[in-house]
Amino acid sequence: MIEQFINFVIRPPRAEYNPDQYLWEKEFTLAGKIYQRQDLELKNARGHTLQCSHYLPSPLPEDTSLPCVIYCHGNSGCRVDANEAAVLLLPSNITVFTLDFSGSGLSDGDHVSLGWHEKEDLKMVVSHLRSNKQVSHIGLWGRSMGAVTSLLYGAEDPSIAGMVLDSAFSNLYVLMMELADLNNIRLPKFTVKMAVHYMRRVIEKKAKFDIMDLNCLQVAPKTFIPVLFGHANDDQFVQPHHSDLISESYAGDKNIIKFDGDHNSSRPQSFYDSVSIFFYNVLRPPRISKARKLEKYYSSRIGSDESLLYEILASLQPATPGAASSSSALPSILTKAPVSKHLSVVAAVTPVESVISGNTTHGYDEPAYPKNEPNGLTEECYSCASTTRENWDRCSSLALSDEESFPVFRGDDNNSEVFETPLGSMREQPSDPKEDTKNQKKQAKKVKSDRFERLESFSRRLRHCLLKGSAHRRHKSLS
Repeated sequence: MIEQFINFVIRPPRAEYNPDQYLWEKEFTLAGKIYQRQDLELKNARGHTLQCSHYLPSPLPEDTSLPCVIYCHGNSGCRVDANEAAVLLLPSNITVFTLDFSGSGLSDGDHVSLGWHEKEDLKMVVSHLRSNKQVSHIGLWGRSMGAVTSLLYGAEDPSIAGMVLDSAFSNLYVLMMELADLNNIRLPKFTVKMAVHYMRRVIEKKAKFDIMDLNCLQVAPKTFIPVLFGHANDDQFVQPHHSDLISESYAGDKNIIKFDGDHNSSRPQSFYDSVSIFFYNVLRPPRISKARKLEKYYSSRIGSDESLLYEILASLQPATPGAASSSSALPSILTKAPVSKHLSVVAAVTPVESVISGNTTHGYDEPAYPKNEPNGLTEECYSCASTTRENWDRCSSLALSDEESFPVFRGDDNNSEVFETPLGSMREQPSDPKEDTKNQKKQAKKVKSDRFERLESFSRRLRHCLLKGSAHRRHKSLS
C-alpha cells in the first residue's frame, strides 16, 4: 500500500504514444485555415531532453506577433492532451505550445514531482518563447499537475498574461491524507501520518523534492495574474474544495467554474467557451482581417496586388455603356450576379457588407468578421452567450434588397437587451403607436439612404477597377 502511494506521487502510469498517430498532423486544416505542428526538443536544467510541439498558422504572419498558450498536462498525461486546446485557440489567432514534462510521455526522466520540478521545465519553455519575436503575450493552461505547475510558476513570473487552472490541488500533504481516507485504510490517524512521513523521506530520496513544499495556498496570496479556475463537481481524486481554497486566498482577478464530471472526464463545451473568452480577453490576439486584406485590392496603388485584382475581375461581365451613371450601374451588377459571388474569389468567407460599410455598424476601426470565427468577435460579443453571438450575426445584412425589411429583435429575445441598439431603446420606451410608425418610416428612409450611398461608392470603385482592368488588358495586348 505504501509503495502504491509513492508511485502515485512520483511514478504514475506513463503515457506512450506515436506522435505521428496521436498528435495533429505536421500540416492540417482547421476552420478553413492551414496550420502546422513544429516539433522541437528542449533541455532542462537537470539535463533531461523534453519533447515539445508548437501549433502555428501556416504560413506565419510576417509583420505580426501572435500570443501563445502553453498547455501543461496532468501527472499521467502528455502532449496529446493539448489537441483540444489547439482546436479551441488556433482559430482565434492564439498559438498553442505543449510539452511532455520530465518523467512524462516521451521526454527523459524517471519520476514526476506533481509540479515541483515541472515548474523549472515550464520556466525553460517560457524562456524559449520569449526569445521568439513572433510570440507576444503568453498564457498558461494546466490540468491537475499542470495546473499546480502553472500556479507555482505564475507566482514567480508576473508577466504571464493569464492562467486557466483545471483541478488544481491546494496542498499535496492534505491530498495524500484525503486519498488515504478515500481508500478506506482502516488505521489510526497517527499511524497514517507516520506512513505519510515515511513516504516523504522515500520520495525526497528518489525524486529530490519535499512533498511538504507543494502548497499552493502559500503562493496564491502572492500571485496577481488573472486566473480562471475550473473543477468537476464529482471529482473524487482532487475534490472541488481544493480549488475553492486556492480561489479564496488568490490575490489577483479570479473566477471559478464548476461543471459536471469527475477528475478525468471530458470537459463540457460551456467550460471551453469560457476558456476561449478568457484567453481572448487577456491575450488580445491580433485581428488579421480578411476584409482588410480585400480592401487593399481596391486601392489605387500600382503593384502586384492591383495586377492580381485585374486578373480576378477579368472574369466579370464587361462594363456596359450605361455604366457611367452610378444609379444605372448598380442594378445592372446586382441583377446579373451578386457582388459577393465575384468577391468570393478573393475571400470566400468575407461578408460583402464589411467591405462596403467599412464596419460602421460595429463602431470599430477594424472590419467585421465572418460568423463562427472567434477572433472576429468584438469584445462585447465575447461577453455574451453563443446564442447572442448568432443573433449579432443577424443584426445587419446588406444582402437584403431595398424592398426587404431589416431584422428586428423580438420582444421575447432577452439576449438582444445586452446590445444598445436603436431598436432596443425604442422597445424599452413605450410611446404613441402613430409616433412610432412615423419614426420607423424616417429611420427606414435614413437607413436606405445610407445603404444606397455606400453601395453607390462601392459601385464607383468597382467600375473604376473594371475600366482600369480593360485598359490594362488592352495595353498588354498592344505590347
